[in-house]
Amino acid sequence: MKNKTSLFFAEDDLSFGSVLKSYLEINDFSVTWVDDGRYALDRFRNGHFDLCILDVMMPHTDGFTLAAQIRAINREIPFIFLTAKSLREDVLKGYNLGADDYITKPFDSEVLLCKIKAILNRGNGRQTTGKQILSLGNFQFDYHLRQISGQDTTQTLSPKEADLLQLLLEHKNELLPRGVALLKIWGDDSYFTARSMDVFISKLRKYLQSDPRIEIRSIHGSGYFLSVTE
Repeated sequence: MKNKTSLFFAEDDLSFGSVLKSYLEINDFSVTWVDDGRYALDRFRNGHFDLCILDVMMPHTDGFTLAAQIRAINREIPFIFLTAKSLREDVLKGYNLGADDYITKPFDSEVLLCKIKAILNRGNGRQTTGKQILSLGNFQFDYHLRQISGQDTTQTLSPKEADLLQLLLEHKNELLPRGVALLKIWGDDSYFTARSMDVFISKLRKYLQSDPRIEIRSIHGSGYFLSVTE
């Protein structure tokens, strides 16, 4: 018998939390629900989860703080923020923490369900064939280990960082359209996911900045251009 996908759910609104937990369980997920941020990290440590759903506004420990704590334990686990606020600064803060999505309340539960499935399917469908180690200037990029190795350092990438760098390399010396990257990696080309991708591009530039021959240019309104000067 196949094990159910396990979700970690942190939400302090008891009525909303109970309803959403039941809805997700009806749709064949196993859900661990915590209604107070101060207990959430211990519950996370004591379980094995495939995805986190975190309310931003919780007592004692907010969703952003909790996400950072979870990232310190498990760098790979995807998570979705739920919030009653839609401020641009909060959205960008969430994506800077590595969020896979950011949903503003109130929302359609079916939309959340589709987003969860899309995130999990992207994780299961990552490339497993092809050349494993690629050269990029002074770096070696191992997609399967998600590592960029230089002369003295090795940087481990998040799943999305690895996917994005792989896609840039596939389009090396040619334009990578924004829409192509958004749909292939995020499965969505909304404003919020576009802002998220900009954050990941900035991180990749930082990782590669020690080699001045490598450049990832933003082409306004079009996409990105990875070039390496030989």
